[in-house]
Amino acid sequence: MSGSRMKVWLPFFEHARERNLRSMSKKQKRVIPGFGISMGVTISILSLIVLIPLASLVVYSARLDSKDFFAVITRDRVLSSFWVSFITAFVASLVNAVMGTIIAWVLVRYTFPGKKIMDGIIELPFALPTAVAGISLTSLMADTGWVGSIFARFGIKIAYTKTGITVALIFIGIPFVVRAVQPVLEKFDAAYEEAASVLGANRRTIFRRVILPELLPALLTGTGLAFGRCLGEYGSVVFIAGNQPFKTEITPLIIMSELQEYDYPAATSIALVMLVFSFLILFLVNVMQTHNTKILGGKA
Repeated sequence: MSGSRMKVWLPFFEHARERNLRSMSKKQKRVIPGFGISMGVTISILSLIVLIPLASLVVYSARLDSKDFFAVITRDRVLSSFWVSFITAFVASLVNAVMGTIIAWVLVRYTFPGKKIMDGIIELPFALPTAVAGISLTSLMADTGWVGSIFARFGIKIAYTKTGITVALIFIGIPFVVRAVQPVLEKFDAAYEEAASVLGANRRTIFRRVILPELLPALLTGTGLAFGRCLGEYGSVVFIAGNQPFKTEITPLIIMSELQEYDYPAATSIALVMLVFSFLILFLVNVMQTHNTKILGGKA
């Protein structure tokens, strides 16, 4: 082949070579050993454990027409239970966000006797049966209990009030925040803090401008998970709540009452509302987490 022809065909050869290299790299990225089997097992497990049970809520709720559905979820007693569940879960999640961050900070940044024991105690609400937690908290926070008797002297009642419900939700929700924030603090490079200190920033500024942005995605995730758990908690709350209609009655108790009366469409309708709100909250948390991660990645 002459030199002139080579010059004509050379760009086409280069283009074909680059295209082949790109296709080979895509195949190498996409073709993972065992991907088909792993994906099939994953979809099957998700369907059996998550999707099918959740779909059953929609199926049972569909037995009611739209008018009856809204009549069920807008009953005064149901609306009151929604308010009690949401406000106590929200307050408990805010408290967990602050206290969980402090606990994670202490466990990571300080060394002291009994640190490993304290680190293990954080996971106790995960392992402890919720009924046992509810009975323990009720006996402790009642007017005759160790803690409740102290507040009772000042006319403050904890058990059988929204305050008692919030205390129980803080107990079962705080591990989510601690375990979400703790790994981020462990991996955080102390050189950033030293650099900020050398530049003249005080401790408060360092935490607000350097540490907190790194913790924020994990903190939002832990708080969102804690909120979702608190929203649907039943066993540890039902004892300390007192279950007074329009005062301390939580939504899970309403659902249980409907199930005991074999009114499955009404129970699933109320549960579907809780599911939708929980999903929306977790979705917003994930969106905020992704947004913060992109901002931090852009700054890096």
